[in-house]
Amino acid sequence: MQPKIGIDNYGLYPLGLDPLETLQWALDHRADGVAFSGLDEVSRSKCNPQYLKEIARFARDNNLYLEWGGGQHIPRDLGNWGIRELVEINRKSAEEARILGARIIRSCSGGLMRWNPDSLSTVQLMEEMAEELSSQLQMLRDHQVVLAIETHFEFTTFELLRVFEWCNVSPGDSLGICLDTMNLLTMLEDPLAATERILPWVVSTHIKDGAITIIDKGLRTYPCALGDGIVDLESIISLLSGIDKRINLSVEDHGGEFDLPVSDLRFLKEFPDLSSGEFDKIMNLASKSQNLSESGMCEPLPREDWPQHCEKRLGEDIITLKRIVNG
Repeated sequence: MQPKIGIDNYGLYPLGLDPLETLQWALDHRADGVAFSGLDEVSRSKCNPQYLKEIARFARDNNLYLEWGGGQHIPRDLGNWGIRELVEINRKSAEEARILGARIIRSCSGGLMRWNPDSLSTVQLMEEMAEELSSQLQMLRDHQVVLAIETHFEFTTFELLRVFEWCNVSPGDSLGICLDTMNLLTMLEDPLAATERILPWVVSTHIKDGAITIIDKGLRTYPCALGDGIVDLESIISLLSGIDKRINLSVEDHGGEFDLPVSDLRFLKEFPDLSSGEFDKIMNLASKSQNLSESGMCEPLPREDWPQHCEKRLGEDIITLKRIVNG
């Protein structure tokens, strides 16, 4: 099934666009839709039912897909580890998505727990997450939406599969995956192998390229323009195209870099499912990344420099992704 190619609005944050302006930007750059993974405070304040209907009307009139955001899945404040009530947060996102006619709500709780030795254990957070999401399943079903948990810096695909099992849900129910193709590297997963593991659960995407290089204290990952990195986007998109449902391909791009202190045994133990075979794949990708970096093709862009590059690079990413999809 031919996918639609659009953007995630995160990459355009520096432009200060509201949702209608973001949709217009997508239209102007020949994108097929927008996944709104989050909104700034000004845009969030606009989102009353009438404004949401305007967004839905604009998208419908211009044949643009819409995916929504604002979901959460870890019932903890990741700053102080206090209990956080999520049901009303997710209910609000579900109600907004229903007005928009959007079926997907991206969920990201934004944690970097393994990097902090004072964090709660991953297993505890997984158990609490499973209990919380289990209690919300009927609410999500009633709103006919899927909470799409992003492959972010919180849980590996192995762990997400365990959580779904603990929730006693199957693919096609009200929980799914927003597949971020580059974030998988930062969780020490080979992007193609991880996609194969989680494939039946994928309902939305952040199509993002990147690299992983060797540094003194371990490894470093960073995003780069589509087609310039080492993520096997052609194979991943081929897998997604084989699913018996349309998966929108939403480009996400940004600056920044992430250090993985894999030489620290404590940190490495935070990834108990990492096999020697998959680690070898990661190191092979690091070797390829090193060659690209040395040739000047794929280098990290400082996060503070992203505003100067965001519009041009996202526009080029759309063109590149269309070329990949269309062969």
